[in-house]
Amino acid sequence: MAFERDSGGDDGFEDLLEYVENSLSFVTSSYNRSYLDRRVSARMRRRHVEEYDAYLKLLKDEEDEQEALLNALSVNVTSFFRNPEVWEGLRELLAELSRRGRVTIWSAACSDGREAYSAAMLALDDERIDHTRVEILGTDIKPDILRAARAGQYHASETNDLEAQLEPLADSDRYVDRDGDTYRVADEVRDLVSFRRHDLVREDPPGTFDLVICRNLFIYINKGAKETIFETLGSAVDAGGYLTIGMTETVPASCRERFEAVEKRLRIYRDTGTKQSTQMRR
Repeated sequence: MAFERDSGGDDGFEDLLEYVENSLSFVTSSYNRSYLDRRVSARMRRRHVEEYDAYLKLLKDEEDEQEALLNALSVNVTSFFRNPEVWEGLRELLAELSRRGRVTIWSAACSDGREAYSAAMLALDDERIDHTRVEILGTDIKPDILRAARAGQYHASETNDLEAQLEPLADSDRYVDRDGDTYRVADEVRDLVSFRRHDLVREDPPGTFDLVICRNLFIYINKGAKETIFETLGSAVDAGGYLTIGMTETVPASCRERFEAVEKRLRIYRDTGTKQSTQMRR
C-alpha cells in the first residue's frame, strides 16, 4: 500500500525527527535524510500508519515503538572479516605493529562486535603477532547492541555462511564454538576485546590507538557529521598509527593532509603527523 502522507508533509517529518533527536537522543541530524525516511517509513508500514504526525503520536505513546524505531535507525549491518582482502592487509599491519610492542585497536561503531572479534581472531591466528600484547576496544552508541557484542553469541539466521566468513583463518574451529544454530565466540577471543558505549559525534575519542577501524558507517551519514567523526577518529590515531574505512568510502577533503594511503584500494591510511585543530564536543 502506498502512503500518501498528506497530513503533516515535510513539516510532519521534521517534527518527527526533532522528537527522535531531542527526546530519544538519536542524532538524526548526522544522517542522510533519505536514509532516515526509508527507516521511518518501514516502521510506519509495519504499524499501518500512513502519516508522519500520526506516527509521531504513536511514538510518544509507546515505549516499545520507540525502541523499535531506534533499532531500525541504527546501522547494524556487519559480518566477520567483511571484505577479506582488507583483513589480509590489516594482518600485515598487526604483524608490523606487534614487532614494536603493545598493540591497541579501536573498532568504532562496532555494532554487534563481529569486527572487533575479527581483529582478535587475526591476532590469535598469526604467529608473528603476540596476542598477549593486543588490546581491542569496541564502541557503539546503542546499549542493546553492546550487550549482544559482549555476549559474543550469534544465530545462524544472522550469520549467513559462517564458514565462508571465517576463511581468512587457518583454524576457524578454534575461535567459534558451534551448538546447533548458535555460534559463540571462544573465550580466548573474547578475552582480547572490551566494549563500551561511545557517541562518535558528541564525544571525544576514548583514547589513542595504533589502529582505528571504522568501516561502512560513512555511507549513511551527511557531510557535516562525516567531517566531525573523522576529526574524532583522527585524534584517536597515535603518531604513525593507522586508520581503515569502508572500501566505498573516502576521506573528507578537510582531513586528507592528515592521512596518507598505505593501501588506497583497501582504504588503509597512515597518520602523517599533521594535526589539525578540532572543536570540543558538546
